[in-house]
Amino acid sequence: MHLKLIFNQHNAGARSWQPAVFKMAELDADLVHIVPSSILPPFWAKLVVGLVSLICFARSYDGDFVFDDSEAIVNNKDLQADTPLGDLWHHDFWGSRLSSNTSHKSYRPLTVLTFRINYYLSGGFHPMGFHVVNILLHGGISVLLVDVFSVLFGGLQYTSKGRRVHLVPRASLLAALLFAVHPVHTECVAGVVGRADLLCALFFLLSFLGYCKAFTESNKEGAHSSTFWVLLSIFLGAVAMLCKEQGITVLGLNAMFDVLVIGKFSMLEVIQKVLRKDKSLESTGMLRNGGLLFRMTLLTCGGASMLYVRWKIMGTGPPAFTEVDNPASFADSMLVRAINYNYYYSLNAWLLLCPWWLCFDWSMGCIPLIKSVGDWRVIALAALWLCLIGLIFQALCSEDSRKRRILTLGLGFLVIPFLPASNLFFRVGFVVAERVLYLPSAGYCMLLTFGFGALSRHTKKKKLITAIVLGILLINTLRCVIRSGEWRSEDQLFTSALSVCPLNAKVHYNIGKNLADKGNQTAAIRYYREAVRLNPKYVHAMNNLGNILKERNELQEAEELLSLAVQIQPDFAAAWMNLGIVQNSLKRFEAAEQSYWTAIKHRRKYPDCYYNLGRLYADLNRHMDALNAWRNATMLKPEHSLAWNNMIILLDNTGNLAQAEAVGREALELIPNDHSLMFSLANVLGKSQKYKESEALFLKAIKANPNAASYHGNLAVLYHRWGHLDLAKKHYEISLQLDPMAAGTQENYGLLRRKLEQMQKKDG
Repeated sequence: MHLKLIFNQHNAGARSWQPAVFKMAELDADLVHIVPSSILPPFWAKLVVGLVSLICFARSYDGDFVFDDSEAIVNNKDLQADTPLGDLWHHDFWGSRLSSNTSHKSYRPLTVLTFRINYYLSGGFHPMGFHVVNILLHGGISVLLVDVFSVLFGGLQYTSKGRRVHLVPRASLLAALLFAVHPVHTECVAGVVGRADLLCALFFLLSFLGYCKAFTESNKEGAHSSTFWVLLSIFLGAVAMLCKEQGITVLGLNAMFDVLVIGKFSMLEVIQKVLRKDKSLESTGMLRNGGLLFRMTLLTCGGASMLYVRWKIMGTGPPAFTEVDNPASFADSMLVRAINYNYYYSLNAWLLLCPWWLCFDWSMGCIPLIKSVGDWRVIALAALWLCLIGLIFQALCSEDSRKRRILTLGLGFLVIPFLPASNLFFRVGFVVAERVLYLPSAGYCMLLTFGFGALSRHTKKKKLITAIVLGILLINTLRCVIRSGEWRSEDQLFTSALSVCPLNAKVHYNIGKNLADKGNQTAAIRYYREAVRLNPKYVHAMNNLGNILKERNELQEAEELLSLAVQIQPDFAAAWMNLGIVQNSLKRFEAAEQSYWTAIKHRRKYPDCYYNLGRLYADLNRHMDALNAWRNATMLKPEHSLAWNNMIILLDNTGNLAQAEAVGREALELIPNDHSLMFSLANVLGKSQKYKESEALFLKAIKANPNAASYHGNLAVLYHRWGHLDLAKKHYEISLQLDPMAAGTQENYGLLRRKLEQMQKKDG
């Protein structure tokens, strides 16, 4: 095989080639005791990485939709066929309009598009298909990293036939394996919403490899081919950004790679020339390299264009986060902010180093603020910067050019994709988030692999290093399997967080919500109270706790909690509505009406609030106001069965049978399979003596819900009126079997029995 260096036009003379080949292969020689040669061919290396990555997270394939999946997928109308595809480009990740002041501003239309395709192919919200795609994406990214690490560790060397030479197969394989089995990735892979990070990473890596292609063909086809690959790389970066905002940072990594590897820039050389006042500094080859400057211009213009378009799309400016989301960013003192931001960085570093304590959410008191330099946790950020300064010094000033390049690229891959989450440029809506470490972890794996190589080179205990590496791979794989199991259901996920973040109010809130959904109100109250104790301004916990207390008829405390919630957050529409329901139950009708209208003021399209307002007016015998409120509810939400039913019943009770029938027929056209609407309309038709049609609707309703005692009881009344007494007797008896205490049915059944006895006497 004949090797040739393709960068001779970038100050890479022939005399530098032989040492470069030797040093590129040196890292692999250090790892010869760790990675067996039998799996080094690219195909087998990628196969091993792919299989290992799938094994780690396969356990999550049949998991539920958990945590944020509910809002981003189950409740996101953008996934459904009746939402025009064009709306995806005007909505945020959660389905809200970007122009709305309440929008999260997370613009990821391509990720939502993949969810929509999943929804279509699965025939609905069946989580297995969503999970399988995530697992396969992680496997594909891990495989792709074999090539990426090969370039980062070994540079771009080609044969005379233009094929890239894998100079460091052991290093690239080990780094890719470390990435594939890292437990911090579980949130991205096992949580369906993590697909945003996965897709972003996929196109990020493709963009980087595309940029490398600019130098594959440059000798053969000239500048036009090189420009094409640079532009394609920028396009793929834009695609990555449309999957998640972090994608734009690939342009920074591409620029760093170009300067360090292609341009062969050396900070050490520059420093030495500055110290010697060497005039040759003015004629540094990199500064005179027109190709490099042209590519940097393209990258800069591409990045600026992406940012401009992104800012225009956001419409109303950046999202508004609350203090509980990111308390450090609300600190008055710049020193306090700086200390806490750096402490958060140290926690992220610790999650990469020791990913044993993982949590689905790190906000709401999970990490108390550091308010003075006397806090012992300052040691963590001091340790972080001590390590970083050491690495940066070696990356800039080491005499070994290979070491400088690998450390700088590793640090770049670690830091550059993390910048959007760093709070340096804008406030973010979280304290620590495991998902944002998906891409930066590749840089960490690169540095770790280099570190193992250095250790192996400087110690005679090769077997010990091998045992440590294998131990890390096995332990991390086991942790991935365990953690994937925890992400399969909300029960396990939320409970697992208690041991990691016992001070996190959101953890207690989510456990309480889960228990309440399952009907365990007593346990739910306990967790909701703890959430409010940990965070006295947690309005959502107050709202949910108030709802449960309302259902348990503990109305005074419910009113106090809900009043406090709307006092803390005056635009909390749901709390205003629930406060109105409690006030209505307390017979404080004027206050209830005011609360309902306040809720509607803050959320104009609020069908449930109009429904409850209609109930209030019905209680006050303001029938027209009640009908108008329920009509508003059905206009905003045509499938609002309760509002339709109440309109039919109110019109029926007030003797407006023709109008009640018209409303009932209109409702059934919109919701044809709703048995409660069939029942209500059947009652109206029976009173209008349309017995045959009424009977058909009753029977259809009973078929849909055969254990409803009232359905059988009212059908019996219909037969009683109609003169079909045997059928009436049959359905009275079925109704009483289902509900023996139904007084009205008992009375009607008694009347029927007396009538039958009288008829028997007459016949006798």
